[in-house]
Amino acid sequence: MEEHLEEHFEEHKSKSQRKREVESLQDMGAELVALSRDRIKKMDLPDALREAILEAQRITSNGAIRRQMQYIGKLMRSVDPEPIQAQLSALKGESDAAKAEFHALERWRARLLEDDAAITDWVARHPETDAQHLRQLIRNARKEAELGKPPKSSRELFRVLREIAETGSKPSP
Repeated sequence: MEEHLEEHFEEHKSKSQRKREVESLQDMGAELVALSRDRIKKMDLPDALREAILEAQRITSNGAIRRQMQYIGKLMRSVDPEPIQAQLSALKGESDAAKAEFHALERWRARLLEDDAAITDWVARHPETDAQHLRQLIRNARKEAELGKPPKSSRELFRVLREIAETGSKPSP
């Protein structure tokens, strides 16, 4: 008898709770629409949802955008939002794995800038690396730091390390 009551309460949500859930899904849809077209195409989304999002990005009329966003919200109610939320969190760098990877890359950049032998370790772990380009970025970053210039090359070095890590194996300092 008690199990039956629990099932009844789980199935019966208040109107306010259902409304909050729908609004949450619509907000998630708005986050997806705000992403770049390339990001959307790379995400693991149902085809109908992906097409609706890409269509919303093309629309310029306010009324049409509102209707398209409602349609996206409707599509979101028919899919499991957890994997989509996990992908969005990873994109925003909120997941623990994304944070750990970011910090590992920062440590690699620091090692590369401080120690000439570190490039050998990096290339051993990532043989696809263009070592000459990496050495040039390291030299430029060191020179910029000496002269007190903005860290343009240091940022470029980090970007290159991230691209290599994303295509190859995960970095570990």
